[in-house]
Amino acid sequence: MFGIFKRKSELEKLQDSYKKIMEEAFKLQSINRTDSDKKYYEADMLMKKIESLQSKQ
Repeated sequence: MFGIFKRKSELEKLQDSYKKIMEEAFKLQSINRTDSDKKYYEADMLMKKIESLQSKQ
């Protein structure tokens, strides 16, 4: 009921960021391949951070 006041954890923020970057990369894939590859690389770096945070928990 009061979930709207709950703050997102660092892990949830990174996961949202990852999802957003992956969507952007997918959209860029048909327009500009080099920009798409850069976005996929950013997403990969975020995934590594996410995995390191999950392994600490």
